Amino acid sequence: MSPGIAPDVLASIQSDFVRGWQSLTDQARRGDLPVPEDRRFASDAWLAHPQSLFAANAYLLLARTMHRLADAADVGRAANARLQFSVMQWVEACAPSNFLGSNPQAMQALLQTGGDSLQQGLANLLRDLQRGRITQTDESAFEPGRNLAVTPGAVVYENTLMQVIQYQPQTPKVHAKPLLMVPPCINKYYILDLQPANSLVLHAVRAGFQVFMISWRNPRVGDTDGIDRKTWDDYIEDGVLQAIRVVQDLTREPQINTLGFCVGGTLLASALAVARARGQDPVAALTLLTTFLDFQETGVLGVFVDEAHARAREQQLGNGGLMTARELSTTFSFLRPSELVWNYVDANYLMGQSPRAFDLLAWNADGTNLPGPFFAWYFRNTYLENRLKSGQLPVCGGVVDLRTLDMPTYLYASRDDHIVPWVSAYASTLLLRGPLRFVLGESGHIAGVINPPERGRRGYWVGADSDDLPSDPQAWLASSSHQRGSWWPDWLAWLADRSGPLQRAPRTLGSRKYPVLEPAPGRYVTIKAD
Repeated sequence: MSPGIAPDVLASIQSDFVRGWQSLTDQARRGDLPVPEDRRFASDAWLAHPQSLFAANAYLLLARTMHRLADAADVGRAANARLQFSVMQWVEACAPSNFLGSNPQAMQALLQTGGDSLQQGLANLLRDLQRGRITQTDESAFEPGRNLAVTPGAVVYENTLMQVIQYQPQTPKVHAKPLLMVPPCINKYYILDLQPANSLVLHAVRAGFQVFMISWRNPRVGDTDGIDRKTWDDYIEDGVLQAIRVVQDLTREPQINTLGFCVGGTLLASALAVARARGQDPVAALTLLTTFLDFQETGVLGVFVDEAHARAREQQLGNGGLMTARELSTTFSFLRPSELVWNYVDANYLMGQSPRAFDLLAWNADGTNLPGPFFAWYFRNTYLENRLKSGQLPVCGGVVDLRTLDMPTYLYASRDDHIVPWVSAYASTLLLRGPLRFVLGESGHIAGVINPPERGRRGYWVGADSDDLPSDPQAWLASSSHQRGSWWPDWLAWLADRSGPLQRAPRTLGSRKYPVLEPAPGRYVTIKAD
């Protein structure tokens, strides 16, 4: 029997659709169409036009049916994931809100403005076509060093790959053990240092921690120093491990504390395993935020992962070149097309609106390129083959075994994360040894992390620290407790207990060996992608 949908399942889906359609047409004849529970059709303009309201309800019925059909297709797990992803793209693209003629709110704006909304929308569209991406925020409202990444500090080291920023202490005494933050190289570091009110860096500095940050360089077309040929090993050796050595030298501390975010966490854990293989133990406590170590379940990103794609990337980029920020940004946007693509088509192009200024989206638009060999290696060895957890992956002349990492570790995940599913972040508890604290925040990959106490809009789940957490993430969730507000104070208290007493006089920035090179945020963060 050829792959398809089981006859009884197909009959059920067809029957439900027919009943739904009949109910919808009956309601239309009576003039009591339901109000759709969908923000795209929530305005009075949709409710005031029966034809538009019918179209919205019919679209939602068809969308539900298409998703059920895709979910029911017996084509194998990998093919089914791709089918569902493709159906999602087509369903979201076909929404009546995406077209001027079927969007009563856009038509209303057109009439009320005498055509100005359409003229402005076309201008917005032409601008975005010229630069190759959709505008999601007023990017001119923000600039690193002006109103983003403004925590005082200085660049005290740089090489081809990265700069190390040392932040100016803001308390009379500081904790003895410094903290090095390792951000993802797929984005710029200042997601951790946005505006003062939502800067994790500033909160840590004001809590008495000596904070250092890696600022990864953004490779560009035309660079002649070979950065487009840098590898995963280079990012481990000349990036993370070198930054650790710089912080150790500057603070004269043999052990420091470290934090890694997303890909930065994957790099950091790999680097610490390399250090352990060399007989070194440079880190006392580890924090990983929304980080993959086990790539078994990669969520929606898995639709892009197969041998053919890996080989194509290796042929294209394995010996040099760049994985561009534009391609990476487009990929991530279409993971959530309704919120990150079509929402802006509606507002920017059909309504002629200008996006509001939002610091997080301005950071998101400030993308970075990646060296081709780095990306090709990362794609195959993590997403495709999941070798990082094997304990046998060669890196920097040794073998990475994450099970050698037995320092206290704080693991944070976001419950609605579509990039690093929280159950995959939880899988790190089965690899790491030593006392573990797992915290599950609300919201998504970025919004869950950037949740300052002053705002306190989102809560988190937390359980007891343990050397042996449940293997089942749902069992952990069932036994955890929900706390209101930001997880930041919980993390800062955990880190303080592992950073030494708050009694050391703060050091000046830099040293004779590592003189101040320039003020933070440094010139690497200002390099724009091509």
